[in-house]
Amino acid sequence: MKNAVEYHLFVALFRIARSMSFRRASSVGAGIGGLAFRLGFRRGVTLGNLRHAFPEKDDVALRAIALGAYRGYGKAMTQMLWSAGASPDELTAIIHFDNPDVFHAAYRQGRGVVLLSGHFGAWELMASSLSLALDVRLVVVAQKQRNVRVNDLVDSIRSRHGCTVVHMGIATRRLFQALREGKALGMLGDQSGPRESEFVPFFGRPAATHRGPASFALKSRAPLIFLALVRREDETYDAWMEDVDFSDLREYTPENVRELTRRHVAVLERWVRKHPDHWLWMHKRWKHSDYYQQHHQELVTPQPEPTPE
Repeated sequence: MKNAVEYHLFVALFRIARSMSFRRASSVGAGIGGLAFRLGFRRGVTLGNLRHAFPEKDDVALRAIALGAYRGYGKAMTQMLWSAGASPDELTAIIHFDNPDVFHAAYRQGRGVVLLSGHFGAWELMASSLSLALDVRLVVVAQKQRNVRVNDLVDSIRSRHGCTVVHMGIATRRLFQALREGKALGMLGDQSGPRESEFVPFFGRPAATHRGPASFALKSRAPLIFLALVRREDETYDAWMEDVDFSDLREYTPENVRELTRRHVAVLERWVRKHPDHWLWMHKRWKHSDYYQQHHQELVTPQPEPTPE
């Protein structure tokens, strides 16, 4: 029953968003996000995360960031739903790639690209906009949603312009094959990993982080590019790309995986510090930090990464 209710609510919002202009859908999403903040949905988690991240800011400033993050999340969701009915010209008009040469230079190397971002700005628009604007087809690595029908609908939106969606947890062979074929993997690297993940600093606290982006880059020697979508006043986005250099990390080793993970997380943190209202502060990003403090010595002992099948 719960899944059915969730699905029908999602479909209703989906139909409403598709009937609106981009700016109207963005406004509605901001309103929904603001309402969620006022109703207290994960507000305690959000403000707790912000207090740890910005101890120098007072509660008024932190609540303003939190409200902006909720409004931004609402925008990201309704913009994603709006995009399902948008034309290619409409999609390319809302994302402005400010330095696409960074991606083109990496792509021309012929080893594929690991394109990394986080839950920052309008992450769900990245696959379609990148495919259309830069003429590249992404293999998008995504978390499978608990609600199967909602998951199928979201995946259909993500793959509308030629992208392939691969869910986390499957054998890695298919993803390495995509890189060998010169394709780009689109990944989000900022969700909390399990206790067995790599712990690296994020806003001054150890955060369990998936090894995937660093492992794929080191094993394949595919360039690792970070992409950030920064919202403009007119609700469109500037897309900024930067290379996460690991030319000095010659081999795939547990130590190098940890170092490259630290580097790409540091890039994300820099962008979040510049635009704190763009990030998903309601996520329990540091839920394993206490575990790390208790088992630090065991966790810093390098563990070998499985080789692809």
